[in-house]
Amino acid sequence: MAAVCDLISAGIIEKDRNGDVLWTWSYPSASQEQREMLLDKCGLSSGSLQPLRFIYYQWQQKWYYLLHTDIDGQAALPKVTNVSLVLVTRDFNPEKYERLCEILTKLYREKGSPSAMLEAYMGVVTRGVWATDDNGKFSVKDFGNRKAYAKSSVKNVIQTLGLEAILLYTALMLKKRVAIYFPPHSLADLLEFTRSLPALVWHRQNWSVVYPHVSLATSELEGLKSVSHYVAGFTEAEVEGRPDLYDVFVNGPAGQVTVASHAKDALAMGKLHKDIALLMVQGAESADTTDEDMIKEVAGKTKELLNNLRSLASDEGGGRLTLSLDTLKQRKMPPATENFLFSLAACEGLVKF
Repeated sequence: MAAVCDLISAGIIEKDRNGDVLWTWSYPSASQEQREMLLDKCGLSSGSLQPLRFIYYQWQQKWYYLLHTDIDGQAALPKVTNVSLVLVTRDFNPEKYERLCEILTKLYREKGSPSAMLEAYMGVVTRGVWATDDNGKFSVKDFGNRKAYAKSSVKNVIQTLGLEAILLYTALMLKKRVAIYFPPHSLADLLEFTRSLPALVWHRQNWSVVYPHVSLATSELEGLKSVSHYVAGFTEAEVEGRPDLYDVFVNGPAGQVTVASHAKDALAMGKLHKDIALLMVQGAESADTTDEDMIKEVAGKTKELLNNLRSLASDEGGGRLTLSLDTLKQRKMPPATENFLFSLAACEGLVKF
C-alpha cells in the first residue's frame, strides 16, 4: 500500500538505571551512521544539561524529530529511566511530529513493547490517520506545511537584531550562508530562531535550507558544505572563528550580526536596504503587529521589489524573462543597489548564464 505521509522510519533510544544509553528498536531500519548521530545528539548522555523535551534536526536531506520522556518508575519498563522517541521524515513540520511522537510514546510507556506503537505508526503511514479513545485523533491533514512555515517568530528576530536584521534579509534573498549561535542551554531559542528566518523570504516557501542544530563534527560539516546556501544553527561558540562556514554570522544572545570579510562587497548596503530595514523595524516595534503581520509586510515589500526587477527584464519569448547588467547600469543606480539587484536577479533565475 502506498504511503500517504512523509514518514520514513521510527526508532527508540533508552537510558537505563545504570546510565547506559542504547538504541533499542527501529522500524523499518536505521543505519549505523544514523544511530551514532542520534545517540550523540539526543542529549541523554549529557550529565550537565537536561535534554530539551522536543528537538529536531536536518541531516542528509532528512528530518529527525526526537521527543524525550522521563519514565522512571513506569511499571511496563522497570529498567528504563528515559526514552527518546525518534521519527525520521522527508518534511519540515515540528508541530505535526511532536504530536505524533506524543501518541507513540504514550503507547510505548503503557505497553512496554514497540508492537502497539508500531500499529499506530503504520496506520499513519498507510492511511494518514490514527485514532483511539485514550490517545485522541491524529491526522496528517490537520498539519499543513504552510501552517508550519507560518509558525515563525519573525517579529522577535527583528526586535532582537534591530536595523541589522536587514543583513539577514539580504543574505537570504541572495542565497548566502547564515550561521546562528546560541549556547547549549538556549537550544530552544536556537531552534526557534533558525526556523523563523526562511519566513523573511516567504515567496520561496523553502525550509529545506534550515539546519537547526549542527555540530562542528566532521561528519555533519561535510553535509553542510555540500549545499550552496543555508541557515545553520550552532551551540558551539567556536563557529564564529570559522568564516569558511558562513557569509553572515549571528550571535543570538548578543543580538549581533557580523558579515564575513569575503562577503562584504556582496552584502553592501544602500538606500534600498535602509528603506526595507526601517519598514521591518517599525513594524516590529508595534505592539499590535503579529508574526503573521510581519511576514505579510516583508513579503509585500519583497513582491514589490521583484515586480520592479521583472519590469526591467526583457521577454525572450515563451514567458522567459532575462535581465542584463547593462540594463541596470543604464539606470545609473548606486553601486550597492546595482550589485544587489543583479545578484538577486541571478538568484531568481532572471540572468542568463
